[in-house]
Amino acid sequence: MNKDLTVGKPGTVVWKFCVPLFGSIIFQQLYNIADSFVAGKFVGENALAAVGNSYEITLIFIAFAFGCNIGCSVTVSQLFGAKRYLELKTAVSTALISIGVLCALLMAGGILFSGDLLRLIHTPEEVFTASKLYLDIYIWGLPFVFYYNVATGIFSALGNSKTPFLFLMFSSLANIGMDILFTTAFSSFFVYGVDGVAWATFLCQGVSCVLALFFVSRALRSIQTPEKAPRFSWNLLRRISVVAIPSILQQSFISVGNIIIQGVINSFGTGVMAGYSASIKLNNLVITSLTTLGNGISNFTAQNLGAQKLSRVREGFRAGLKLVWLLCLPLSLLYFFAGKVLVLLFLDTPSQAALDTGVTFLRIVAPFYFVVSAKLVADGVLRGAERMKQFMTATFTDLFLRVALAKLLSLTALGSTGIWLAWPIGWTIATVLSILFYHNGKWNRSLEA
Repeated sequence: MNKDLTVGKPGTVVWKFCVPLFGSIIFQQLYNIADSFVAGKFVGENALAAVGNSYEITLIFIAFAFGCNIGCSVTVSQLFGAKRYLELKTAVSTALISIGVLCALLMAGGILFSGDLLRLIHTPEEVFTASKLYLDIYIWGLPFVFYYNVATGIFSALGNSKTPFLFLMFSSLANIGMDILFTTAFSSFFVYGVDGVAWATFLCQGVSCVLALFFVSRALRSIQTPEKAPRFSWNLLRRISVVAIPSILQQSFISVGNIIIQGVINSFGTGVMAGYSASIKLNNLVITSLTTLGNGISNFTAQNLGAQKLSRVREGFRAGLKLVWLLCLPLSLLYFFAGKVLVLLFLDTPSQAALDTGVTFLRIVAPFYFVVSAKLVADGVLRGAERMKQFMTATFTDLFLRVALAKLLSLTALGSTGIWLAWPIGWTIATVLSILFYHNGKWNRSLEA
């Protein structure tokens, strides 16, 4: 059901809207966590290393899908808040057409250069073939990833965060079952084990995508317009691109940075690779959840700016901050004190290097979730108001620091531990910038205009 985020008490509206978004991203992340869990438990440590190694490259494609999600979502939110429904429908169809073209280009590039990308990050020979197989299957499923992300972005723009949560919950739980089924009962059909995991994810993402598109179509039909909306608009494509392209660049450079860091990690061997693969999935579960809540703040901001209800934006920011900090408290404590138990969920008989790596990483980054969460909420407001230059400045500062410090500190006596220290340093400095951008004079004047 579509919901107007421009009415009601801002704090209550933000919480009711964002909590289902958080639930959705938890189940979305179960796809990748399930892959790592099943690969580590039912196939072996090298399989877990292969999945984790490929994952860093899949983040490049996810970056494009995420950017398209944000660009479409912010534009549709503003049009929905302004009650310009004819343009809203055209914006949706324009986004779907454009994304199909972009996805086809990315698939072609991925299929042609997947091996080169794996070589670029110094993938060890013992996991190279399995990594490439997993990555190739993932690339064939890119249309599902892209259209699912855009569909959920449209849902969020229309104020509906419950519908995608429900079908994604069932789909992700099915993925866990299929992962286990494909690597146990049907293991003879697959060569490396990780291909069974990849095909299970491919099928379940396809189900999620089809369901999402069906319900989006139904939601749009419920919005009455005086005439049939045009299917494509170059003006609306440019408007979507104003937000989408910086978001794609931001996420893409983060992914490239992660690939560079993965190359540094790979130089320490498969034990460190496997431990990092387990712990980074746990870390990304938190960061992606917080980012999704930030996206909810973007939708809230965009709808209210479209409706010219500017005073609600600050109240939404404060409500979002309380929400993410409430979320960070139990997760930070869990990761810091129970890191070993969590890492062992992914590894059946881990080497000492793998176990130590995973636990150390979680203990270093967990206390700083409170810091980075504040950045992501401020970024949500900046994106919703289309303040993309400020948003990208803070993000690239974080990325540059993390990549540079990871390479430098890994060469010191700290070894691989030096890599993990780059996360809190980059997060802290970038958070200061994002908060300053949110509070600065230009932002205040734009609210009052």
